[in-house]
Amino acid sequence: MDYQPLLRQLYQDFNARQIDAVLAHMHTDVAWPNGWEGGYVAGHDEVRAYWLRQWQQINPKVEPLSFETLPDGRISVKVHQVIKDLDGQVLSDEQLNHVYRFEQDKVQTMVIDH
Repeated sequence: MDYQPLLRQLYQDFNARQIDAVLAHMHTDVAWPNGWEGGYVAGHDEVRAYWLRQWQQINPKVEPLSFETLPDGRISVKVHQVIKDLDGQVLSDEQLNHVYRFEQDKVQTMVIDH
């Protein structure tokens, strides 16, 4: 399956703060990186709580730049991530790789690869 259109939509929905639209494409026991506080969160409820906490403190925007299917089937997405504080000051502006593994056409895991 070509996951590129789905991943583009997920980034768009994340940037629009449409949590339910993103969670609809995540496996129920998804493992998601907590890039802000460290570690991982698991499952829809933890991902939702993490994002709500995060958005009370910072304003991240993540845009996909390119997609690559890795030999093991995971999808690596090069992204441009800009994180601002709530006053609009840029805290971070960088390119990262987000590596996704899908199961049953849902996001099972995502890893941030610097």
